[in-house]
Amino acid sequence: MAEVVAMRRDEQQDGPVRAAFADGILRLTLSKPPANALSLATIAAMRSELDAAREDKAVRVVIIAAAGKVFCAGHDLKELTAHRADADRGREFYQRTMEDCAQLMQAIVRLPKPVIAEVDGTATAAGCQLVASCDLAIASDHATFATPGVNIGLFCSTPMVALSRNVSRKHAMEMLLTGETIDASSAREFGLINRVVPREYLNQVVTKYAQTIASKSPLTLKIGKEAFYEQAEMGLADAYDYAAKVMVENMLARDAEEGIGAFVEKRKPQWTGE
Repeated sequence: MAEVVAMRRDEQQDGPVRAAFADGILRLTLSKPPANALSLATIAAMRSELDAAREDKAVRVVIIAAAGKVFCAGHDLKELTAHRADADRGREFYQRTMEDCAQLMQAIVRLPKPVIAEVDGTATAAGCQLVASCDLAIASDHATFATPGVNIGLFCSTPMVALSRNVSRKHAMEMLLTGETIDASSAREFGLINRVVPREYLNQVVTKYAQTIASKSPLTLKIGKEAFYEQAEMGLADAYDYAAKVMVENMLARDAEEGIGAFVEKRKPQWTGE
């Protein structure tokens, strides 16, 4: 299965999301510039790729990037506005859009493989939510971020969920209440992104991160990512109890036995994912 999927992903693709696979790294590129908006079609395409990546053992790391000057401008406002003419004034369509988008963001968090956002441009509203939902985010010095819904009478309530789980409350409220754009340096200071690099080195740096992570035990990455998000929602005592159980199970895994043995014997480990 992995070989077939890899061949398919190496092909040039039309549609709102392009996929390319090489050396354990799946690159998903939003490819509907200028806005790269999260229309229902884009959300569905992204979700389909993530679902396939979940089952494909060859995929170790996922990168989410974008074509053009805008990383993602959020929901497709033209698509949303068109449904005001519906009999229910768009309620059913709006509900479906928000639910599908929420499921996409949760699919990123729950994917048992690390996801890196490569941001070279503007990420606003649900686009900022997309960045915040990824495990790591690396941006060029040209990237900007905003949750500007308040400026058009539509508070960024769903982007707020991911944003408030990444940055401090004061920083989150600053972005949500003012709707103002922040630069990449401020985004890093806020904790929204990991690093800021010159545009010409962005792809190189992101690829290096992905390669480093892809070299680790896939089982260990799965265990660690799942445990990180689980314990983050717990109280301190419950988090330690949970994490201790995870450590015991991890210690009993063959990859942990191999990794520790390789460290002691000063050799490179051979991961089996078991």
